[in-house]
Amino acid sequence: MQKSYRIHPAWFVAVIAFVALVGAAGFRATPSVMIRPLHDEFGWSLGTISAAVSVNLLLYGLTAPFAAALMEKFGIRRVIMVALVLVSAGSGLTVFMHQSWQLILCWGVLVGLGTGSMALGFVAVITNRWFVKHRGLVTGVLTAGGAAGNLVFLPVLARLTESQGWRVAALTVAGVALLVVPLVGWKLRDHPAELGLGALGGEFEEPKPIAPAGAARTALRALRQAAKTRPFWLLAGGFAICGATTNGLVGTHFIPAAHDHGMAETTAAGLLALVGFFDIAGTIVSGWLTDRVDSRVLLGVYYFGRGLSLLVLPSLFAATAHPSMVVFILFYGLDWVATVPPTVTLCREYFGASGPVVFGWVFASHQFGAAAAATTAGLLRDQLGTYNAAWYGAGALAILASLLSLMLFAGKRLKPIAPGIGLAPVVSKA
Repeated sequence: MQKSYRIHPAWFVAVIAFVALVGAAGFRATPSVMIRPLHDEFGWSLGTISAAVSVNLLLYGLTAPFAAALMEKFGIRRVIMVALVLVSAGSGLTVFMHQSWQLILCWGVLVGLGTGSMALGFVAVITNRWFVKHRGLVTGVLTAGGAAGNLVFLPVLARLTESQGWRVAALTVAGVALLVVPLVGWKLRDHPAELGLGALGGEFEEPKPIAPAGAARTALRALRQAAKTRPFWLLAGGFAICGATTNGLVGTHFIPAAHDHGMAETTAAGLLALVGFFDIAGTIVSGWLTDRVDSRVLLGVYYFGRGLSLLVLPSLFAATAHPSMVVFILFYGLDWVATVPPTVTLCREYFGASGPVVFGWVFASHQFGAAAAATTAGLLRDQLGTYNAAWYGAGALAILASLLSLMLFAGKRLKPIAPGIGLAPVVSKA
């Protein structure tokens, strides 16, 4: 018999997860306000600095499926606490660096591994374990934590960097990451069965132990099986373009691009923070819609609108934040990660209980796209003296992602062979 709670503990777990995700987003926002200061102090090219950001983005994505599997084996709480310590170490150690490889080690490797463990695969694990009812909505709210992180951290980090220097901003990130550790250790629970109850809206279930193969083999086997299916590649391809057009391009290069047109970096950071503000609303609404509208249709609409807006963006840059740019920021913010709730839902629909681990791999493709865009845009800026080619190319890719999403209507559903391990075609009309 399940225990009775006035407020289901799933909501408290969601709140703690939201706080961790806010922090992770803020930690990842740091490079965008430090590109220009690092270039000025060390003389490193934008391509070199962007390479460090790309390593961060790659590891952020590649860590996600393994982190999801590790959460199954060692528990959510332990993995997130270790991740926060890695972020703190990576950000704090940057104050001692003098060479570009040290930037890659700190920002790229340590912060990439830490934030990757608190990526959207973490969202999939939380919602899959703790929620049956309101699953789409909670996915949207937790995803919006990333937007909230940008909203909270970007303006603060920009002002700290301008007034106190980039080292103070880096140490601030390190300190905040450490502060979140005891909160996670105190309140984050691994599974509702620990409290004698089932997921919100579901029945009590004993936790299913991970297979003896281990977390890494579980993640790799899920990839091997999913990669044999058409839906996986359509989802991964679309999400790679999603990463290229958000974290990789706009998230990394919007501030230096605006600075090229005479806009103050604090003003540009404020605009990017507004993207986070509107993203909160857009992602929550997207989660609500995901519970009601076919996710493939939603993805098609989101990507097509994003593509059109990027094609217009080069004509909007100016020394001041005029109304047309604010309209772009509003639209792009609403669309930024609105793609996540329908993508998580489709991974669950196509891959069943293996959905969180498979989504981790789909998210890895998101970060491959982001890393490629971050480096490519930096190199284009170094060679051409402008970001215009990057904006136009990203707009065309987003329209392609819309077509890939609509092609999912021809995909077959799949079922897991065993909890968290592998997939096999469903022999039915489903």
